[in-house]
Amino acid sequence: MPNNPVNPSKVDLTAPAGQPAKAGAPGSLVDIASRVEVRIDQLLAGEIERWKAVDPDLAEPLGSLRDLVMAGGKRLRPAFCHWAFVGAGGDPSEPSVIDAGGALELLHTFALIHDDVMDGSLTRRGLHAVHVDFQSRHAASAWLGEGRRFGEGVAILVGDLAFVYADLLLASAPRAALDVFTELRLEVNIGQYLDLIGTVRGGGTREAARRICVYKSGKYTVERPLHLGAALAGRLEEMAEPLSAYGLPLGEAFQLRDDLLGAFGDESLIGKPVGDDLREGKPTALVALARERARGEPARLLAERFGRPDLSDDEVRALLETLVETGALAQVEDQIDALVGESLRALEDAPVTEEAREHLVELAWFVAGRDH
Repeated sequence: MPNNPVNPSKVDLTAPAGQPAKAGAPGSLVDIASRVEVRIDQLLAGEIERWKAVDPDLAEPLGSLRDLVMAGGKRLRPAFCHWAFVGAGGDPSEPSVIDAGGALELLHTFALIHDDVMDGSLTRRGLHAVHVDFQSRHAASAWLGEGRRFGEGVAILVGDLAFVYADLLLASAPRAALDVFTELRLEVNIGQYLDLIGTVRGGGTREAARRICVYKSGKYTVERPLHLGAALAGRLEEMAEPLSAYGLPLGEAFQLRDDLLGAFGDESLIGKPVGDDLREGKPTALVALARERARGEPARLLAERFGRPDLSDDEVRALLETLVETGALAQVEDQIDALVGESLRALEDAPVTEEAREHLVELAWFVAGRDH
């Protein structure tokens, strides 16, 4: 791989064309997503045919995996991996970076499927969650046993298949890249446990929420995909630190935006019911801030009703009002702005090509201002 990126130069760190809060998906993100989707579709279409020949029933779980992957998603992880690889001097047409992007998306799908089982979520990307879909199939066919257990069991297996196919796509990657991928997988599982325990305990602090934010999503969405790209180009050792300086604050900003969308987002865009995070009791920085500041009836509502599955629509509205009126929403928006600023300042001096730097700036604004 070439090892001579251009000298770092200052780039315009302002948001694109007056739209810092609602930047559309960058063109390069769409292009990378398309190539990764073709690769995944090619892999899973072949696997469906392969296993269908063993038993026609096997088309259903594999088809469910394919449907979920192809139903949407931002494909941010492949994009960060791609631009770190190109920024380190890698050839953008190199098949290995497309395979790595596919591996990241399949790993993400594994996490989503299992997350939906753990959270009891009903929908994902506008589809029935996998466990819900197979529970419905069980009921429609009047099969034996408990439908819920069947649906959740199948979902666990479908998630495991996504995990294995992610490994398959990275099978020929260099050792350094495999080590990054292993660390990424450990971190996302550690973060998921912290999220689970924080949810059942209730009353989480801002520091606990930040730890979950970093490990469950931040590192796994931005920092580690960047490291994976640099490792594929053979330059991880020299680039890990500057990429982390850009990736860690941006990953935290990504999860904070996710928390806001989980509370205030448009259901038709985010693909799951708004209010789910409040009914599940997700330990977010947004809620932790509101807890610190709320008094009277809003404080009682947070203490007694937040995290209750039977939370009414009126109570959801009252909780959302509390998040606004306590200033928690405004403070989280300010945090996102500050974190993106920190990320972009670090990028100014990162040893990446100018082309990669420009696209990483664009991705940062998209992460900060997305609406789904």
